[in-house]
Amino acid sequence: MKQSVDVSSSRRKSRKAHFSAPSDLRRKIMSASLSKELREKHSVRSIPIRKDDEVLVVRGSYKGREGKVVQVYRRKWVIHVERVNREKANGASVPVGIHPSKVVVTKLHLDKDRKAILERKDRSVKKTEA
Repeated sequence: MKQSVDVSSSRRKSRKAHFSAPSDLRRKIMSASLSKELREKHSVRSIPIRKDDEVLVVRGSYKGREGKVVQVYRRKWVIHVERVNREKANGASVPVGIHPSKVVVTKLHLDKDRKAILERKDRSVKKTEA
């Protein structure tokens, strides 16, 4: 059942909005969940993925592979992870695109903007009491 009058529940319109989303919205959509340790530490469940984060692939044929994010390819909705490559027929090695929802962030690349995001998203009890 439709909840909001302002939002369409049409599959066609949803898909169009998703696949023609601008880069700033793609960043938000391309979020990855945090590992259990990071989730405990920061009281945040997920965060938009970024170059230099360290991730663990949890789904697909590359499951269990760990590495640093080399590139966030927003146009193709994928990330490229270090040491997750495949050989082409001519012998060249190419990075395999992995969707951010299929990885878990194990180590965050923190700078002041990223720390501000974590502060803002903090869901811990101590913040609500103050």
